[in-house]
Amino acid sequence: METYAEALTYAIPGFIILILMEYLVSRWKGIPVNQAMDTISSISSGITDSLRSLTGLAIIIISYDWMVAQIALIEIKSSVLVYVLTFIGLDFVGYWSHRFNHTINLFWNRHIIHHSSEEFNLACALRQSISAIVSIYFFLYIPLALLGIPANVVALVAPIHLFAQFWYHTRLVNKMGVLEHIIVTPSHHRVHHAINDEYLDKNYSQIFIFWDKLFGTFQEEIPEKPPVYGVKKPVNTWNPFFINFMHAWGILKDAWRTKRIMDKIRIWFMPTGWRPEDVKEKYPIQIITDPYTREKYKTESSLFLKLWSWLQLTATIALLYYLLISFGDLTFIQIIEYAIFLLVSIFAYTSLMDRHVISIYAEIAKLALGIYFISQENGWFGIDQLLSGATYIVLAYMILSFIMSVYFQFLERKHITGTHKQIA
Repeated sequence: METYAEALTYAIPGFIILILMEYLVSRWKGIPVNQAMDTISSISSGITDSLRSLTGLAIIIISYDWMVAQIALIEIKSSVLVYVLTFIGLDFVGYWSHRFNHTINLFWNRHIIHHSSEEFNLACALRQSISAIVSIYFFLYIPLALLGIPANVVALVAPIHLFAQFWYHTRLVNKMGVLEHIIVTPSHHRVHHAINDEYLDKNYSQIFIFWDKLFGTFQEEIPEKPPVYGVKKPVNTWNPFFINFMHAWGILKDAWRTKRIMDKIRIWFMPTGWRPEDVKEKYPIQIITDPYTREKYKTESSLFLKLWSWLQLTATIALLYYLLISFGDLTFIQIIEYAIFLLVSIFAYTSLMDRHVISIYAEIAKLALGIYFISQENGWFGIDQLLSGATYIVLAYMILSFIMSVYFQFLERKHITGTHKQIA
């Protein structure tokens, strides 16, 4: 985990710089690709996934190390060829795990967060799942294990393979000539994120596009059919925690409501979106049938609230960065406590972005946790050694965060509502 934390100290600034560059180029080209609340939600989602990874919150049914030890047919030494072979092997795993996530009802819950943005930009690439706690695709690694690919090579190549999927989440790059036949390009991935009927469940590949062509899931972007982004059942929230579990919650409710025992069982493993007939009739849900008339989700957001939300995100990134650079000096319990605080903070301000009253309760919990950790640690996890008096800055931020949430949720909102009534 310490190695992963160190990798993030380099990756996070890189991601932020690229997101800013995309924004500036989009303004220059006159192609709007960012919406403030959506971008904040996307980056916040990326932070939640990073925290899940840093805390080791995962259940591994069968580890790759064990598989190599048990079934390897040959013993292979590290070399350039081995790393190339590992990269291709991981891409094969990525194609099939991605495809399973799209086509099996329960498994879609592991991936819905990534498709939930109604924009398509570099920030939405950071929407990664925290609900995929159980590692279920171990069987896809069997070919690598049979070849005796060392576990340490897989561990090194896997983050590289993941980060290499960031760049093609953009609308600003058109077709890329001969590369369209070799690698996944922005054009290919725009198709994958679209909810147009022509594009649904296509282009699962992560790095090399030939997997889709080999397994019959390739679709080229059609100029006359501009992609419309999001999911068929809109999530209608900026809160990444709600998005991460809403699909599973919907399945659970349908399984409870349906009368047929068989439907209670098979609903979990049927194609994505399948619902029992009796439930569909009694509890209809809104599904987008015409993507071109879809209205994007938006909330009552003043310029002040948008600026405050950006400030909240900036403070969260700063606190995350301190966790990363201090990772080796903190105990496991301290890391868990720190992660819980950041998760509650993200829950609070993204709920405020939704104008949901639960944000106030989350802010109370955040402030209480913060004060407790400061008193327990005699400061904010040793931050005063880096910057004298920094604990007071962190405490002041927590108090201000609570006060501002009360202001936006009750005072500003009441003022806006009153103004609207006067106009009407």
